[in-house]
Amino acid sequence: MKQPQTTTFQQKMAVKFVKLLSGSPTGNPPWLDAVAEGDTAGLFLPNDAPWLVHNDMATLVGGIRALLLQALHPGSLAGVAQHSRYKVDALGRLAGTIRWLTITTYGSTQAIAAEAGRVNRLHDRVNGEYTTGAGQREQYSARQTDLLRWVHIAFCDAFLTSHEMFSREPIPGGADNYVAQWARSVELLGLDPATLPTKAEAMHAEIQQLIADGILTSTEQTREVVSFIRRPPLKPATRIAYWFLFQGAVQTLPLNIRRMLGVRALLPKWFVVPLVSSGLRGIRALIGNRSPIVEAALARLQRAGVWPIG
Repeated sequence: MKQPQTTTFQQKMAVKFVKLLSGSPTGNPPWLDAVAEGDTAGLFLPNDAPWLVHNDMATLVGGIRALLLQALHPGSLAGVAQHSRYKVDALGRLAGTIRWLTITTYGSTQAIAAEAGRVNRLHDRVNGEYTTGAGQREQYSARQTDLLRWVHIAFCDAFLTSHEMFSREPIPGGADNYVAQWARSVELLGLDPATLPTKAEAMHAEIQQLIADGILTSTEQTREVVSFIRRPPLKPATRIAYWFLFQGAVQTLPLNIRRMLGVRALLPKWFVVPLVSSGLRGIRALIGNRSPIVEAALARLQRAGVWPIG
């Protein structure tokens, strides 16, 4: 499977795009070597749902939506507020998340294990106290099952819903297949995939049940984080594009979650969906279809003799 060729202009724009998302001064994804190394397959192949969904530009909307959803859990929010420098190094925190997502999707079994180890070591240092929606003080650790489960569901729901709304690419096996396959991604982080939702409807229902139980709630800290997500420190030209991506993320949220977050759709859905979809396709056209990450993963799979199939 050969990757499409790109023009010199597209290559230059792709470098700028990678610099923006990863903070890499060279424009090469810092995790490219981790994906390329080894001679084994990983969790997913090119015909699997996570491979396609995570290579789609709709993940730009999904990432924003995931951050908004996570802000509703006081425990996960406390971990971010107390143990990260998101206000002064937002792109650094984003790059760490992208690194884990990329290596887990496209890397070898060894690379995935090494990356999970890195994340687990970071999580070992993230602990403290937070106030629940009922006003009670509780201890938390980033390694505890309920918080890991919530972060996983928030990300899975965000990327799936954003893909369904803004991408033309069908998901291999459908939405339920994506949910079931991506559940495997968090096993090395301490979650048993067999205990996680394997269908989209069950995942959506679990989020609503967490709201009904008062576990997800809106606090002053939620509003502070949402305000930052709404207006992160970006350059003026990027800020305009981001505003539309943010509006796209808001459109994917159920009304009750919008109200909890204090966000609202400033433009009608019939206008935002085709506009953001076209904008995402425009970004893809601007940077080209070539992906060094996917190329490196395909070359490794070919060395391992597992792709192409047959």
